[in-house]
Amino acid sequence: MEVKAWCSTHKGLRRETNQDSYLVNDVLSLYIVADGMGGHSGGEIASQLAVVTAQDVIQKGLHSATLVRDLIQQAYQKASQVIFESAHREGERLAGMGTTMVMVLIWKDVVYIGNVGDSRAYLFRKPHLWQITEDHSFINEQARAGIDVKNLPIGKNVITRSVGFEKEVVADILERTAQPGDNYLLCSDGLSGLVSDERLATILNTVPPDKVVSTCIQEALDAGGIDNITVMYISIT
Repeated sequence: MEVKAWCSTHKGLRRETNQDSYLVNDVLSLYIVADGMGGHSGGEIASQLAVVTAQDVIQKGLHSATLVRDLIQQAYQKASQVIFESAHREGERLAGMGTTMVMVLIWKDVVYIGNVGDSRAYLFRKPHLWQITEDHSFINEQARAGIDVKNLPIGKNVITRSVGFEKEVVADILERTAQPGDNYLLCSDGLSGLVSDERLATILNTVPPDKVVSTCIQEALDAGGIDNITVMYISIT
């Protein structure tokens, strides 16, 4: 099997900075999108720390006897600890910073998906698109409780679990056998918050793989570009 990945990020049309970070590591087959939060620079620092720390943990532990699921959990836990301790060292300037982090790790013909927060991983197998991660967000929790979320007040997109806001965190981890024809779309909510799943499915069914990322970003910009936008597309052939 061959794995190809494309990724790009855009600060959007209303934000002064870009607090998203991403990683494409084809050697490890490790792919990450993180969306930071917290103050003027805290989000950017948190997302960068998360990506760098997670890569380091996985790189050092991938060839050991540790179960891959456990290793991914360790990566999230270490990233959360590093961010939390960094915020406390820096004081008020970085207080409360944290980040979402969604990742794909392909190892021995298994795709592992890790997630904390409301950045998303989708599985696309033509012609169908499925959201395979669950948002850790206020609006999603209300929807799962059976509450009508259409008229929720401002603040409905507050995330309920993040990397770094607290010292410890538990990630959702999924596994799927790697199969030719499977494609994974990772994104921050700068895309998923503005572009519907139906529209994303249409794009993936009609646009060549190497044009998916740029097309999705442009779609989010055309819809207002109110947040940072990061899109990653991973193709298995």
